[in-house]
Amino acid sequence: MDALNLIANSSIKTDKPVVNVGDTVKVHVRIKEGDKSRIQIFEGTVIAKKHGGIHETFTVRRIAHGCGIERVFPIHAPAVDKVELVRPGRVRRAKLYYLRDRVGKAAKVKEVR
Repeated sequence: MDALNLIANSSIKTDKPVVNVGDTVKVHVRIKEGDKSRIQIFEGTVIAKKHGGIHETFTVRRIAHGCGIERVFPIHAPAVDKVELVRPGRVRRAKLYYLRDRVGKAAKVKEVR
């Protein structure tokens, strides 16, 4: 078990992005296609954070062409290049799963003033 903890601690990112539930973020993800790699940007609202340590993840939701898309990103994954904060949000819940049932302006999160 100590060997697993040692490996896990060595792969933790030192510059962990500060992501809070309700924030609108741009996640830069490294996509490998054959022998080439490129950066793809996924922008949306953080609706959940889970776990902790090496297994920490956050879920980002966006609406594309009228269809809701959610992606779960591990914070310490090497595929996640960087996370940009677009707009901080003010929420009173730890999980924003209720946004799945809302459309239009009802699905917006208030901005921190």
